[in-house]
Amino acid sequence: MKNIRLILVFLSSILGQQSFGKDTREAFERGLFHRAQDALTRVIVSDIFSPPVASRIYVYAHVAAYETLIQFKPTAYQSMTGQLRGLSLSPIQKTSHAQAGLAATEALLVVGRSLVFSEQALEEEAALLWKQAQQQGYTTEEIRASKVMGQQMAQQIMAWAGTDQYKQTRSLRRYTPLKKEGSWLPTPPGYLPAVEPYWGRIKPMVLDSSSQYHLSAPPAYSISPESAFYRSAQEVLQLGLNLTEEQRLIANYWDCNPFFLHTQGHMNFGSKKLSPNGHWMSIVGQVARQRNADLYHTSAAYVLTALAMFDGFITCWQDKYVYHVIRPETYINAHINESWKPILQTPPFPEYPSGHSVISSAAAVILNQVFGPQIAFHDSTEVPYGLPVRHFASFTQAAQEAAISRLYGGIHYREAIENGQKQGLAVGQAVLRKVKWKK
Repeated sequence: MKNIRLILVFLSSILGQQSFGKDTREAFERGLFHRAQDALTRVIVSDIFSPPVASRIYVYAHVAAYETLIQFKPTAYQSMTGQLRGLSLSPIQKTSHAQAGLAATEALLVVGRSLVFSEQALEEEAALLWKQAQQQGYTTEEIRASKVMGQQMAQQIMAWAGTDQYKQTRSLRRYTPLKKEGSWLPTPPGYLPAVEPYWGRIKPMVLDSSSQYHLSAPPAYSISPESAFYRSAQEVLQLGLNLTEEQRLIANYWDCNPFFLHTQGHMNFGSKKLSPNGHWMSIVGQVARQRNADLYHTSAAYVLTALAMFDGFITCWQDKYVYHVIRPETYINAHINESWKPILQTPPFPEYPSGHSVISSAAAVILNQVFGPQIAFHDSTEVPYGLPVRHFASFTQAAQEAAISRLYGGIHYREAIENGQKQGLAVGQAVLRKVKWKK
């Protein structure tokens, strides 16, 4: 009997060690995956990609990661093949040495490197991640097999990416502002050309078309003080002149301007920041960590949020270049107060609808479903840019604050914000209806 007890104690000890080892690996792979996503964001910021183009990088990288990951649990998770437009994947080789988190991380990094300018920078980030895996005790064969698997998936995803019309939009003629009263014009200080005027031609992944949730027209342009358009501009001006400290903080917190142009005399220089979708991908990662979400849940949260923002930017940008609405800064300086400046730098594209309102609302719809509608969280995304941590009671509260920040910032009229929110809700709901991730 004594021998039996000793054997049982020994077996329990061994099983406990194996379980601990498995749990430790799963936690490490989750961390590795988050760090790879953070590395991708750093390179996107450094390369100064516009928000629409950044959304394309994020979505392809995370579709690749998700599709690689679910090869390890095919009976529990649903492939997006047949759910996303044009996506048809062939089986990839999976060996007993391949590790789920490592393979998904490699897929994300390979696709990311294919889509950014600074490939070497992301390669260097990747080398540090693989060094961490070696130090954690992963064998050379495990890392090699995982990389091979991730690369196989990445190759297929990049072939699919080549069909979305992105390359074709690179060769279209340069956009010329309309010679029509009330149409968008370049704004100070840089008077930069319009960003991605043909983004509405990019193929959405979930929506039927870029015009599926086409918005009704904003108030008609008018310089009459009795007009709805003039009143909207007056609201922007008066609010901008009387901002509270909290409103000013909110405006700056959600600024998310990838390239802020500083002017000093005859000198111009820029500072780089996150785009709106970079901020929301950061929120996904923070909440996944705070909730201790497993790797599969985490990947689903990233990819579904990226999908909603990608299609959100397409439908938003389609309407921006349908309506060509003049920015508040241009209108107010010409017709109400020639010396007024918004506290945020006006971004270089037409005003209606508000892109941040669209994609924030779409992201919140996804995250309410993936994590829950009443999940409180701390957001430290903007700390590196000198802003404090903010606390939100829900994703919806964060999205609403992001939307109204554009009014505080002086870069959008209220109609662009409220209708942008409606458009974003519709996009997010469409993604949830059409894309299933659990079997």
